Amino acid sequence: MSETRPDPSTVPYASDPSVDQHDTVERLRAAVEAGFPETVADLTDLVRIPSVSWAAFDPEHVARSAEAVAELVRGLGVFDVVDIRRASIGSDGELGQPAVVARRESRNGRPTVLLYAHHDVQPPGDDADWDSAPFEPTLRGDRLYGRGAADDKAGVMAHVAAVRALVDVLGDDLDLGIALFIEGEEEFGSRSFANFLREQRDLLEADAIVVADSNNWDVHTPALTVALRGNVTFRLTVSTLEHASHSGMFGGAVPDAMLAAIRLLATLHDEDGAVAVDGLTSTDLDTPPYDEEQLRSEAGLIDGVSPIGRGSILSRIWAQPSITVTGIDAPSVANASNTLIPRVSVRVSARVAPGQDAAAALQALRAHLLAHAPFGARIELDDIDTGQPFLVDTSGWAVADAKRAMADAWGSEPVDIGVGGSIPFIAELVEEFPSAQILVTGVEDPDSRAHSPNESLHLGVFRRAILAEAALLARLQARTRAPQGGSGA
Repeated sequence: MSETRPDPSTVPYASDPSVDQHDTVERLRAAVEAGFPETVADLTDLVRIPSVSWAAFDPEHVARSAEAVAELVRGLGVFDVVDIRRASIGSDGELGQPAVVARRESRNGRPTVLLYAHHDVQPPGDDADWDSAPFEPTLRGDRLYGRGAADDKAGVMAHVAAVRALVDVLGDDLDLGIALFIEGEEEFGSRSFANFLREQRDLLEADAIVVADSNNWDVHTPALTVALRGNVTFRLTVSTLEHASHSGMFGGAVPDAMLAAIRLLATLHDEDGAVAVDGLTSTDLDTPPYDEEQLRSEAGLIDGVSPIGRGSILSRIWAQPSITVTGIDAPSVANASNTLIPRVSVRVSARVAPGQDAAAALQALRAHLLAHAPFGARIELDDIDTGQPFLVDTSGWAVADAKRAMADAWGSEPVDIGVGGSIPFIAELVEEFPSAQILVTGVEDPDSRAHSPNESLHLGVFRRAILAEAALLARLQARTRAPQGGSGA
């Protein structure tokens, strides 16, 4: 497991008590409101670009998206450097997707903040499942619909709009250092991320890092994400025959691969649906109230289907492992013949609880599958990917500033939340910048449906998230390096 540094509160940046933060927030509020139509228009322009970073999609769209983001960043007029750059994925010279980077250096003892988001998006899926075209942003009520409208082009625009508002209120002669990293392949595994951090370290190094790629508690309550599950994904192939055989001639004596795969996959969970793999661990997290009715509403659980697992519902999502079969390669029903299938492949997606190393989780899963292979079936795992879980140390000054800014912007106190999903690159950020404080924020709410058809952004949440980030930047602008041994309060 990767964490922020042990005691980030010792970083010597002290807040200037002479700065009237209430007045600043109200001025920022007016600036955000005045600029909001332009912000939404810029967001819709970005959503229209189908910047899917997966290998099967046209990379020119991702390149066009990067150019559009770079133009928005250049238009802010505050960065010394704005560029589009790529890094190698491995040692064979293949390059990752284009990212936008920018930086202005800090002055007069001010800290530097790195703002992260990503401009690539998930594939849209079947257009028929959408109520409006996925890449034609559509406003219905108080929500903007479209692929990437929430995840994460709204995160990109939250950064842009927050800096715009800050400049409108405080001017462009800021002492605060600001770095920007808008990634182009987060939805395709951030394959060049680690190399990119190493190669662009001088551009990206910061005292605090804002990752705008998470959720809020609801449309009225902001949240800071303090726990993320890791992930282990792989293709599992189960083989029982050298070739297909007639199911009538040999069925009943010869195990087909589908039978073996079904029986094997069933061993991954117990009768309650809880994970039943020795070696996969859980962690203890305090969780706010969240009942089954809310789960049913937000997850779309249909009548008569019960939840799975044990413990509080949020502990199952935030602090316990999960295993899901997300795909299967087998003959379709339309093409099914009376045949014993020789091999079946499935895609397994496991989530790793905070506190466990992803490599250890993979080892536990492999050992379980090999030990439980029915009828002596041959088991193979390949196309493996892992990402580390993450826990945030919430004792630092940047976390305190972020929570105050959220409360000022939203009019309600923020909630510390965990997220069942994974953002594996955060562990790489911490590895490269071990002294930086990590702030995982976001523009989504429980109805955003990121990655799903009819993804949407609540415009009220968007407006408040922009103001919260602008208020955070103003608070950081008011911090200066304290004398040796001084307080960072």
